[in-house]
This record gives sequence, structure tokens and C-alpha cells, in this order.
Amino acid sequence: MSEIHQGGCLCGSVRFKTIGQPLKVFVCHCSMCQRATGSAFAVEPTFLKRNVEFTGKPIATYSYQSPDHGRLLHFTFCATCGTRVGLSLERFPELQIVYGGTFDEPSWPKPDCHIFMRSAVPWMVLSDEVERFEKHMREPDGKPAQPLLRDGPPSSAGVGRAADA
Repeated sequence: MSEIHQGGCLCGSVRFKTIGQPLKVFVCHCSMCQRATGSAFAVEPTFLKRNVEFTGKPIATYSYQSPDHGRLLHFTFCATCGTRVGLSLERFPELQIVYGGTFDEPSWPKPDCHIFMRSAVPWMVLSDEVERFEKHMREPDGKPAQPLLRDGPPSSAGVGRAADA
């Protein structure tokens, strides 16, 4: 049987469950996520849409056009308390992001990579066990991006150089 995790908004009006493990867990340090979350980053477990079910009151949506690539990002949130519970992307319509902090047990999704390190706060200390990318994991043409090089003990988020190969 598949693993099931549940969560919801602050007031309990919106609930969700996810089935199985996320395809990937991103930690996004982009300035948009910083502004939208009011924090230094967003933890983004990413699932196929068919593996996420929202229940309770209908979720509200705010669509934002990214100045970086021009595509829409659809933020879903509770209309009662305002908690952001998810994000879907015009570029990847089959995917559903559920914000890590909204799970009933928020510590279970382990990060696979850090993205948008170019705008990470300089005081953030990260484990060198998790890949880091200057921007997205994929280039605009869909090719994989090169991760930033990491050497030695855990270092501050702003440290790193682009890989040559």
C-alpha cells in the first residue's frame, strides 16, 4: 500500500492528502518564494496531481506571471485563513506542489535540492549532502542545469561557484 501523508491550513478549513513519495522535494530560495512565504525559502514536495487530494472548503487561487520566464504560477490557499497550501505550474501542468510546512508531520519530506541559490540569504547554512542550483534544475530549453560545486563542511548558502562541466 502507498504511503499517505495528510495536512491542511491553519484554521482546518482546507485539508489534503498525498499518496506516495514526492517526485522531488525542492527548497526554493527565489525572491518570489521569499516574498510569498514571508521567509527565507519554501519547502516544496512535488507530486503528480493525481496523487494529491484537497478536501474541505474550496481552495482559492492566485495566479502570478513570473518575470523570469513569463509563465503562470498558480498559488492555492485557504480563503478563510490565507494559508498557502499548494502551487501548480503552467510549465508542468501534471504536477502539484504541496508546501512542506502544511503537512501534519512537516519534518518527513527531506530536501533533494536547493534551487535559486543566487538569491539565498547569506546567513543560511546548508548541508553539502543536498545539490544546489544557481537557478532552476532545468535550463529554459529543458536541459538539466549544472549544480553548483560544493566542497568541505557545511557552508553558508551564498557560497559556491558554478560547475564548469
